[in-house]
Amino acid sequence: MKVGTLVGLILVVLGLVGVVYGGITYSQKREVAHVGPVQVTTREEHTIPISPIIGGVAILAGAALIVAVRRAS
Repeated sequence: MKVGTLVGLILVVLGLVGVVYGGITYSQKREVAHVGPVQVTTREEHTIPISPIIGGVAILAGAALIVAVRRAS
């Protein structure tokens, strides 16, 4: 698989995530307190927002890149 095709696929997938879910959400485990044998942790959720417009542009750019790479071969 060529690099251009791979980048195009990544752009399409990220664009679809942006359009369907509105962003990427991940959770992070963080230690709040550590007193002797007792350890208190919390889980924080973070969201990286992706605008639907940017998601659509990423889908179109990825598709155009895939088509351009295939035509060049």
